[in-house]
Amino acid sequence: MTLQSIEPHLSKLPPDNNAWREFHIGELHLEELRRSLLNWYTHQGRELPWRNTSDPYAIWVSEIMLQQTQVKTVLPYYQRWLERFPTIQSLAEAEQQAVLMLWQGLGYYARARNLHKAAQKVMSDYGGQFPTQIDEVLKLPGIGRTTAGGILSSAFHQAWPILDGNVKRVLARLSGLLIPTKYALSFLWKGSEILLDPNDPKAFNQALMDLGATVCTPKQPTCLLCPWSNVCQAHHLNLQSVIPMSETREPIPHKLIGVAVIWNEQGQILIDKRPQSGLLGGLWEFPGGKLEPNETLAECVVREIQEELGICIEVLEHFMTLDHAYTHFKVTLSVHHCRHVSGEPQPIECDEVKWVTLDELDQYPFPTANQKIIATLRENGMPCSIVPTS
Repeated sequence: MTLQSIEPHLSKLPPDNNAWREFHIGELHLEELRRSLLNWYTHQGRELPWRNTSDPYAIWVSEIMLQQTQVKTVLPYYQRWLERFPTIQSLAEAEQQAVLMLWQGLGYYARARNLHKAAQKVMSDYGGQFPTQIDEVLKLPGIGRTTAGGILSSAFHQAWPILDGNVKRVLARLSGLLIPTKYALSFLWKGSEILLDPNDPKAFNQALMDLGATVCTPKQPTCLLCPWSNVCQAHHLNLQSVIPMSETREPIPHKLIGVAVIWNEQGQILIDKRPQSGLLGGLWEFPGGKLEPNETLAECVVREIQEELGICIEVLEHFMTLDHAYTHFKVTLSVHHCRHVSGEPQPIECDEVKWVTLDELDQYPFPTANQKIIATLRENGMPCSIVPTS
């Protein structure tokens, strides 16, 4: 069976085909699967700091950081986070800006905002004790079914399944799933639930994630090292490179953004704070916006600053261009040095505006792309075309 022979059948599937078949494993087979995976994990599992604790807060932090982020990236952030915010109470009492500063560079900042809000909710609603009932855990901002299962199984040894990207891939290959995983979520959740070892849910869930992360990888899985290779349908059919099935994706949108580094007569730079809702909420940035049809970048910058901040500026010179990719789109930032001409900056389309010195920029959390602008500003200093009056 090849990818070419499977693809014609995908177009015939209904849009919602979650229950396309039942996940069934015989009891004897099931016990062997559990035993073999846990044995593999004992010898091959990764040593990770959050696995050596039963503190639900420390486990919760790791679960949130690991959403859509690799372990190697998370590790230094995790250590710094627990040093700065060692308890739920310390996090709940912190200012959001301090939280975002510590998260700076990790991406997906809604995770940090939700973690902060959830800590405050745990303090107000549960007396500072992380809840142990799954329905209560699921009410906390930023916690879905997989995160809740990961916390409750690791911290309280409760038998709740998980279904992150690694687990989806393992179960899709194990069962020989011939449709994209998004059409079989109920099936995959049922599989995770059936396979879960009720006697050791913490180790089993961690083992399942490790299997996907280190052996059953997206490309070139090392099937010879897999404890489940003897029963894996994808392995038997030689479809490891095909399963999980994927769909044709639309091209990722690319936006051209005009960005202004606005200087005043005192040699200060104007920054604004993004609204709490939406992408990069609560972070500071250099103002600007999307290039519209039939306008130059200089015209774009002038228009955006007038609309967003209510001031008039003069565009002086192009400073730098940089590309940055988000999950669902890409941007090219065309950055310009600008001079403040008139008007008092107003937070029309943002939460706050401030004039700051170049040295003071370190006190504010910025998105990754803006951090690159700051680094280049430090290298080059104030442009010659800006002459402070004092």
